[in-house]
Amino acid sequence: MITAEIIAVGSELLLGGQTDTNSVFLAELLAEQGIEVRFKTVVGDEIDDMCGALTVASKRATIVLVTGGLGPTVDDLTREAVAKVTGKSLGLRSHALRSIKARFQLAGRTVSENQRRQAFLPSGSYLLRNSAGTAPGFFLQWKRCQIFCLPGVSHEARRMFTESVLPILIKKEYVGLPIEIRTLHTFGLIEGVIDERIKGVVPASSGIRLGMLASPLGVSISLTMNHGLNVVKGKASKKDENKNKALLELYVDEISRKLVSSVYGFDDQTMEEIIGEHLTAKGLILALAESCTGGLIGHRLTQVPGSSAYVDRDVVCYSNQAKRELLGVSERLLVKHGAVSAQVAKAMAKGIRERSAVDLGLSVTGIAGPGGGTETKPVGLVYVGLATPKKTFTKEFRFHGDRNMVKLRSSQGALDVLRRWLVGLPISEK
Repeated sequence: MITAEIIAVGSELLLGGQTDTNSVFLAELLAEQGIEVRFKTVVGDEIDDMCGALTVASKRATIVLVTGGLGPTVDDLTREAVAKVTGKSLGLRSHALRSIKARFQLAGRTVSENQRRQAFLPSGSYLLRNSAGTAPGFFLQWKRCQIFCLPGVSHEARRMFTESVLPILIKKEYVGLPIEIRTLHTFGLIEGVIDERIKGVVPASSGIRLGMLASPLGVSISLTMNHGLNVVKGKASKKDENKNKALLELYVDEISRKLVSSVYGFDDQTMEEIIGEHLTAKGLILALAESCTGGLIGHRLTQVPGSSAYVDRDVVCYSNQAKRELLGVSERLLVKHGAVSAQVAKAMAKGIRERSAVDLGLSVTGIAGPGGGTETKPVGLVYVGLATPKKTFTKEFRFHGDRNMVKLRSSQGALDVLRRWLVGLPISEK
């Protein structure tokens, strides 16, 4: 199997505040070609550390993609590191220098000595043209490994991969059928429970890798299948591809049956998109009353194009006074049960529905933290209310995490309550 490793170069990536986005899109582009990324490494601008990362990567991967460190400054040392590891010397490439000069002339500037450094590449390497920037990339075959060095600027790296790297991979017959990934998104079950329920569904002999990722939005289950190169001139057969896809769908269906109502979407679907589709299909209009989430539910729903067809309004009623004035929640109810209670969530949902004259009213009230909790009403206690034409429902949640996580989980919980009602499922799973 052809495997790859990505090395992101830059001390700024290790100091916080700067995210390595190149590794994400490069892994996706490689997966589209059936090439699996087995390792991702982030290394600072120390040449010995870079040499160490390159040495290890070249032993365990067929393809090594290095991003960053090709610029004109003293900390741009990727060229030097590759030359040192491979035992090559750096030499001036006239074609690379001409390309850099042409780029600068367009901007009315002259090439400095520092900029000229970018045209020095390891001997035996092949120039990778940068059509989006000044720093040239290069490709070097060393032992059994193919080393590609790309700029750290994301749009430059992406274009260089598409225009220069991919044609080389195709020529070397390293590409195959795309790696197939199916994802099921769930809410309401923890990883341990999911693992127990789907145990044995996907046998180890199937060649499908099962994974789980927990987040404030729930647990996502991924099934990954690499068709591989069924070595007929580096191409996998269409018959095998169809057979593998059918097998993958079989396991997706079986997991869905095991998890029943907890599965809310697949692949790139989001909860808010699912909600929008159901509201549109049923011709229903929704109004929101948010307390602890501070408008987050409305924000998520209105991120979906066309949401004005089913979202009427979103009232952020954070204080008790706002709940009384905007939703008609009674003072007696607030005093007797407190703002964070099933009774108040119910009154909020009914109030926003009646005052908006819409089909559905959805409310949320809770304690996001870090303060404000008590022994009987701890941080993370959240109530959701849903007022429908015939009945009003409430559901209690106990979330954990910091303030942002509680707010995000609360928004997902509220949307899941709405989803369940829309598709005819019980609000609470028994």
